[in-house]
Amino acid sequence: MTPDQIGLVKQSYYLIAPVSHQAAGLFYGRLFSVAPEVKPLFDRANMFTQADKLWATLGKIVDVLDRPEALEPAAAKLAVSHLHYGVMPEHYAPVGDALVWALEQGLGESFNPEVRDAWTAAYDHISQAMISATNAAVRNAGVQAAAGE
Repeated sequence: MTPDQIGLVKQSYYLIAPVSHQAAGLFYGRLFSVAPEVKPLFDRANMFTQADKLWATLGKIVDVLDRPEALEPAAAKLAVSHLHYGVMPEHYAPVGDALVWALEQGLGESFNPEVRDAWTAAYDHISQAMISATNAAVRNAGVQAAAGE
């Protein structure tokens, strides 16, 4: 990601903050529409508080986008915590699509091609780090299981 892209992501994240609950509702509606297989992962979730969690977590990631030494561990920790909910690598693509779509809906005219490219680059970077951490955790669990731990 370029510094300009990081700036656009940060700026647009704060622009959407006043409508974050609506954007989260749009996000989950879109996600469940394009990837109905993930809906059961949220069966026990209170979707009102889930919306708060989504934007708070996104904010933590956005805050460290310009600090790779903080971003990579944050993404890995987030991935491992989501693994416990059943999130697998194949879920990341539809989440990214739903996120970018929800941002577009929430930001309206402020969501231009540069903002889209910046969010896409950010999500690609973060999701790759999360997928790597997920795969490592699954491999590690397999090694531990094979060792009888």
